[in-house]
Parts: sequence; C-alpha cells; structure tokens
Amino acid sequence: MITSFRIISYLEGISYILILFVTMPLKYIFESPEPNKVIGMAHGILFLLYIVFTFVIRQEKQWDTKTLWIVLLCSIIPFGTFWMDRKYLST
Repeated sequence: MITSFRIISYLEGISYILILFVTMPLKYIFESPEPNKVIGMAHGILFLLYIVFTFVIRQEKQWDTKTLWIVLLCSIIPFGTFWMDRKYLST
C-alpha cells in the first residue's frame, strides 16, 4: 500500500508542478487552454487519490494528527509531496 501511495504522491506532485509552471502559462500567456484541461483533470484525480491514501496510510503508519495534517498540507505546496515522501515514507 505504501508503494502505491508513493507513486500517487510523485505523480500528484509532478502534475501540480506541470500545472503551475507549464499549463497555466500556456493558458494565460499563449491562450492555449487545452493542456491545462488535460493535466488539470489528471491532477484532480491524483489529488483525490492522494487524500484517500493519506488516510489509509495514516492507519498503517500510526501517524498522529499533526503528521496527518502535515502530509495533507504537502499536497498543496509545490514540491511538498517529494519532501513528504522523503520525510515520512522512505525506509
């Protein structure tokens, strides 16, 4: 289960970075919204999976409430999921 969460967290982090630094500039500077729609949908699905898996992994890793909130917060901070993986999931 942790391996699946690690993959989802990496993909979620990559999709978030793509939205911020690639598709949003394409949308607003070059008036090309299509990439944002595709990456945005993928990111939305990955974000929801990240949230669900966070609660599942919380039980497995026995995280306290503070750790749970930190892991959840990492999903909305650019590069946060990569830091979270290293801090809380690496063995």
